[in-house]
Amino acid sequence: MTNDRPRVFVTRQIPAPALARLSAVADVDLWPGNLPPARSELERRVAGCAGLLSLLSDRIDGALLDRAGSSLRVISNYAVGVNNIDRVAARQRGIAVGNTPGALTDATADMAVLLLLAAARRFSEAILQVRQRLWRTWEPLGLLGRELRGRSLGIVGAGRIGEAVAERLHGGWQMQIHYTSRQAKPQWEQRFGARRMELDDLLCTSDFVSLHCDLNPSTHRMIDARRLSLMPLHAVLVNTSRGEVIDQAALYHALACGRLLAAGLDVTDPEPLPAESPLRSLPNCIIAPHIGSATVEARTAMAEIAVDNLLAGLEGRPLPHAVST
Repeated sequence: MTNDRPRVFVTRQIPAPALARLSAVADVDLWPGNLPPARSELERRVAGCAGLLSLLSDRIDGALLDRAGSSLRVISNYAVGVNNIDRVAARQRGIAVGNTPGALTDATADMAVLLLLAAARRFSEAILQVRQRLWRTWEPLGLLGRELRGRSLGIVGAGRIGEAVAERLHGGWQMQIHYTSRQAKPQWEQRFGARRMELDDLLCTSDFVSLHCDLNPSTHRMIDARRLSLMPLHAVLVNTSRGEVIDQAALYHALACGRLLAAGLDVTDPEPLPAESPLRSLPNCIIAPHIGSATVEARTAMAEIAVDNLLAGLEGRPLPHAVST
C-alpha cells in the first residue's frame, strides 16, 4: 500500500491549530529547534517535498530549489515580505509562492507607535536610570522628550501598515501626515489631510519618520548619511520594515552626534544585531528583536493564511495570497 500524502517541510514551530490542519492532509516534517535550520539541514529536508513552509530567515534560492527537485509545487512564506525567496527561480520551475499579508497589520502598526512614543519620550533611558539606581529626584530638566500632538509624521511606504499607523497617530494625536508612494492616495488625503511628497522633501519637513517600505534594490540603504542629514535635529526615526533599508553606520553617527533625537528599531541588519554593534551602546536608540507581529492574534492568523496557501498549492489550486513572481 502506497502513501499518497504529500510531504511538507515546515522550518519552524507555528501555532498548533494551523499545524494540525496541515498534518491532517500531509506528512509534515517539522523542524524542532528555536533557531533556523542550517543550510545543510534545509537542503536535506526539502529534497523530495511537495510543499515548503518557510520563514524570512530561510534563504530559498535556485540551488535549494534544485535540491528540492521537481516534486516541489508550493512555497508558503510565514511573513509578508518575501525577499528571502528567489521568486524568479521559483517561477522558472513552476513553483507557486505565497505570503501572509494583512494578518500582522495592526500588530506591526502598534509596534511602530510604541517605538515612536518610547523614543520620543526617552523611555529606555528612563528605565535604565531606575534599574541602575541613578534616579534621585524629580528634575525639571531631566530626560526631556518631545510631544506628538500636532507634529508632522512622515510615512515612507503607504501600504496597509503605513495606513494603520497614520490612522492611529492622526486620529489620536492630530499629527500632520506626509507620505511617499508610487501613486497618490486620495483616500489618505481625505481621511488624514495627508500630503504626498518625494522622500527628500518628506525627511526635511517631518518631525517623526516611520519606515514601512518593501526591501528591494531601490530601497536598500536608502536612509543613508545624506538623507539623515536632511532631517530636523529633533527628529525621531522608526523602522519596522526591514533593517537593510537603513545605513546603520550612518544612523549611529547621526544619533551619537545629536543629529537626530532618537531612533526606534524593530528590525536590524543583520538579525540579531552583533554584540559589537555600536548601536547597542546608544541610549537614544531603542532596539527590539523583530517582534512587530508578536501577538497571539497576528501569529495565529499568519499561520492559518500560510497553511491556506500551502494546501491550495498542494491541491493545484490558485493560492489565496499568491506573490507575483
